[in-house]
Amino acid sequence: MGCGASSPMPIYNLPNERSSLLPTSSTTLNQQLDLNQNPKRDRRRIVVPLDELVQNFLLVWLDEKIDESVDDYGHSIKQLRRTVNKIETFCETDECIEYILQLQNQKILLIISGALCETVVPRVHNMTQLYSIYVFCQKKEKYEEWAKQWSKVKGIFTEIIPVCDAVRQSARQCDEDSVQIGSEIEPSFMYTQLFKEIILTIDFDKTKEVKELVEYARKHPDYVENNAQLKLINKFGEEYGDDNITFEVIDKHDIDEKTLPPNHPALASSYNNIGAVYRNMGEYSKALSSFERSLEIQKIALPANHPDLAASYNNIGMVYDNMGEYSKALSSHERSLEIRTIALPPNHPDLASSYNNIGNVYDNMSEYSKALSSYEQSLEIKKIALPPNHPGLASSYNNIGLVYSNMGEYSKALSSYERSLEIKKIALPPNHPDLAASYNNIGMVYSNMGEYSKALSSYERSLEIEKIALPPNHPDLAHSYNGIGAVNLSCPIQSICYPMIIERFLMINVIDQLFEHHNQNHSTNFNNWLS
Repeated sequence: MGCGASSPMPIYNLPNERSSLLPTSSTTLNQQLDLNQNPKRDRRRIVVPLDELVQNFLLVWLDEKIDESVDDYGHSIKQLRRTVNKIETFCETDECIEYILQLQNQKILLIISGALCETVVPRVHNMTQLYSIYVFCQKKEKYEEWAKQWSKVKGIFTEIIPVCDAVRQSARQCDEDSVQIGSEIEPSFMYTQLFKEIILTIDFDKTKEVKELVEYARKHPDYVENNAQLKLINKFGEEYGDDNITFEVIDKHDIDEKTLPPNHPALASSYNNIGAVYRNMGEYSKALSSFERSLEIQKIALPANHPDLAASYNNIGMVYDNMGEYSKALSSHERSLEIRTIALPPNHPDLASSYNNIGNVYDNMSEYSKALSSYEQSLEIKKIALPPNHPGLASSYNNIGLVYSNMGEYSKALSSYERSLEIKKIALPPNHPDLAASYNNIGMVYSNMGEYSKALSSYERSLEIEKIALPPNHPDLAHSYNGIGAVNLSCPIQSICYPMIIERFLMINVIDQLFEHHNQNHSTNFNNWLS
């Protein structure tokens, strides 16, 4: 895909999943690489040990003048592939920035052209996912003084091989900053004692699972054409497919506690991940304890307004919300927002997330005016920070519609739900469950407005999608049958509707029985509807 395209160009390892940005001054890449009179200057091969291949980072390369047809472009990418596992390339600045904004949980290394660095770096420098920046240009001296004011700019480069060296150095430094473990221990992350217990309780057919893993890895686009990686994959299959081999689970949390200072940020990260697992399991008291321990360490180890503190307050707020302690949830989310307002750019997506979470709490407290205000603030930020048809916008419109519906303002609720649906139709596959949710919400509004034929049409469209997208005993199917039955009960000529009512509620009864052991009642009993 050329630079005129509207989406990033993936470059895999020999291909890669994510594209990078090609930095240039106003010259083309081949001109930059031809500065030295020796035409073989950059043709020496980088020999990188396999264990030095940077696996945990995404390299993004932004350059307006990328030309894939030029030999030097291919040479540069080839050198980078020997250094970085994943590369994404962009020609358009806004598209690149939007892409980076969506990758909240990635570690990103950015190569940028001299022509773009002075305008782009101020826009991205404070993004927490961006670890380091490399300026690739023709005239090094032109940008050296400017670079001193930006701490993430690791150097100004006129050749590709020094860039590769700098990337490896940055990756090593990041790993050392995150977890400083003795040289005998591989700093691979595992979730702590809780994670170990989960792994050890899995019913694991090692021979079968290893075979399937190897087959999957061989076909993965990151490795399919990479002979060095394929040799490692084959070696793994030969050694670990042997029934005599046993797996050893390393407990990273235990390692961290024994080898790191008591208030090291890596410990905070471990406690945070433990809390996330407990929250997903519904064990909210344990989740809260872990998140609070993470926060205690961060308060000592980090500056007062560091974004990681905001993330911890956010996590604590979400647990309190799950527990129904809404005042405490609100306090935590507001503290998170205060920090993010100071630490992040004014239209950063994390600010939108904070406003959205505050809106959720107010909605749960039935303070609908405050919920609406928060949701609308979140939406305004997303409109600036995200592409026009991003699913995040659909989520905001959906939340606003929900509040309007709770307030009885059904026309406004319908307008918001329909806008959410419009975006989802563009952003999602045609039978995505989120589309079914939108049709279900629209059906409820029409039902409340007394427009039963429109309500029935929406509920049935929701049901059509759910039958394709969901397992046959999924509770959302019961919700749709329930909605259809309720509408039919409300229709003016009930004698015509009763056969359909009986059919729908029989379906609800079947689905409810499947979930009885979970004590989940996903629909209203037929007799209650008739009474």
